[in-house]
Amino acid sequence: MKQVQKPKKPLIVYYIIVLAVLLVFNFFVFPMMTRSHIEEVDYGTFLNMVEEKQVSKVQLEGETIYFTDKSDNPVQYETTRFEDPDLVNRLQASGCEFGRVAEEQMNPLLSMLLSLVIPIVVFIIIGQILSRQLMKKMGGGSDGSPFMQFGKSNAKMYVQSQTGITFNDVAGEDEAKELLTEIVDFLHNPQKYQEIGAICPKGALLVGPPGTGKTLLAKAVAGEAGVPFFSISGSEFVEMFVGMGASKVRDLFKQANEKAPCIVFIDEIDTIGKKRDSQGFAGNDEREQTLNQLLTEMDGFDASKGVVILAATNRPDTLDPALLRPGRFDRRIPVELPDLKGREEILKVHAKKIKVGDDVDFGAIARAASGASGAELANMVNEAALRAVRENRKFVTQSDLEESIEVVIAGYQKKNKVLSTKEKLIVAYHEIGHALVAALQTNSAPVTKITIIPRTSGALGYTMQVDEEERNLMSKEELANKIATLTGGRCAEELVFGSITTGASNDIEQATKLARAMITRYGMSDKFGMVALETQANPYLGGDSSLSCSPETAAVIDDMVVDTVKDAYDRAMKLLRDHQGKLHELAKYLYEKETITGEEFMNILNRRDIPEENQ
Repeated sequence: MKQVQKPKKPLIVYYIIVLAVLLVFNFFVFPMMTRSHIEEVDYGTFLNMVEEKQVSKVQLEGETIYFTDKSDNPVQYETTRFEDPDLVNRLQASGCEFGRVAEEQMNPLLSMLLSLVIPIVVFIIIGQILSRQLMKKMGGGSDGSPFMQFGKSNAKMYVQSQTGITFNDVAGEDEAKELLTEIVDFLHNPQKYQEIGAICPKGALLVGPPGTGKTLLAKAVAGEAGVPFFSISGSEFVEMFVGMGASKVRDLFKQANEKAPCIVFIDEIDTIGKKRDSQGFAGNDEREQTLNQLLTEMDGFDASKGVVILAATNRPDTLDPALLRPGRFDRRIPVELPDLKGREEILKVHAKKIKVGDDVDFGAIARAASGASGAELANMVNEAALRAVRENRKFVTQSDLEESIEVVIAGYQKKNKVLSTKEKLIVAYHEIGHALVAALQTNSAPVTKITIIPRTSGALGYTMQVDEEERNLMSKEELANKIATLTGGRCAEELVFGSITTGASNDIEQATKLARAMITRYGMSDKFGMVALETQANPYLGGDSSLSCSPETAAVIDDMVVDTVKDAYDRAMKLLRDHQGKLHELAKYLYEKETITGEEFMNILNRRDIPEENQ
């Protein structure tokens, strides 16, 4: 999409133009207008004319002589004066009249024009230019609108171009594209809907986590329909003056009606669309005025003209119910995190922009990038391309993409960070503890990579597990096994060294979160059963949770969380004790290699038969 906007000139350009005009007038125009026409001749010609008595009037001015002839239309002449003591006598003898020749009385009208009118005009022009620039900077109109007009919407307008965004540029959101296709079809063929009496949806609300492509989908709709596209952020309606937000809403819909059919996209609509309250001074009158104006405009415009309102938010629970009712935002389109197939398609779309080797398996990369958004996947592809450049390769390989996933998850490698021998050994046992507990349990994701190279995220090492297929549900046993895997690192430290370190801080946080969620949200405890003890707000922004129970119940929940984690810790410790030989062997191998693959790990683990543990 190509943005349509007027080129902006800095204020200094106007100052330079005005100064240049004044200089031209002062040095060229005014002198030419005031200067009399004087013909320059040599001294000999002057003497000949004196002898022939053709000179009517003469003026001796320093080194210059001015004179006129005796014709019907006297012509003024100018010549250089030479040393001639007898010049005055010759002039008297020829009958010349002595007087002022070079001075000419200016026309009164011309004199008034030069002295009064032109300066006033110049100053008026300068004043108009400066006032318009001031109005632009203060939010007023750029078309000569009245001073202090701040209500312009500042919406960016885009039109379709050869490089416009279409649905082909959006992958992984097939359901959202299907729901938006009807809007595109209406903008293409409105008669088809008018014949049957159907009305196009006035608005569609795109809802989903950050980075899933809500804004991209809106631009793709405009690109597919081939209509103008107005884009504005919700925060742009917020002004320093009261009432300006409502004025901007009016101006936006006025522009949209003039350009119909078109699409209006309001990003982060939760900025102005929050629920209204009656808390007196706690409320925000300006925001509510803006919201009321938006509600009025959405009710007032004619949908048959082809003006479609699209909005995006990742906080739908905070929006006012009046905004979500049918007739305003008729459709709520979820734009969720992509699934396995969606991630693979997104990777392929972004991989078209770079050179990719033949060995790249996008399916494996998509499985490893579980839970990643479209923006994160695009970043992974770009990081892979940058890594290929650093390695002096002309194309991206599979290893580049695998490393880019690790960069996004754990950060860059800290090659200058050197661990002591003891710390390196502790980290090796810690990571093998995770991997060994995961491998010895059923219903656990296979281990694909173990490393003890420090990362910029603060991790001294990590163990990567990748499910072979997409997982949407997790059983109670799987969650318990996951908690046990998280405790495996601390168990290995205590088992081998007889002490514990701070390296398990992130593991402790994740294990506690899982154990609490099992009790309060998933109903996986025998004591409380299917009772919701926790509420979650902003599910698309991390999901802030808060307990909705009595303090006595909260104390019981805390005890149950401790017991759940402790049980998982004991199971992990038992597994490591039973396979202590493999723990030492694998830790030694990891200590030497620093990074090992899941295949290498399983080969060492399966050298002898290990009794299968069903947990």
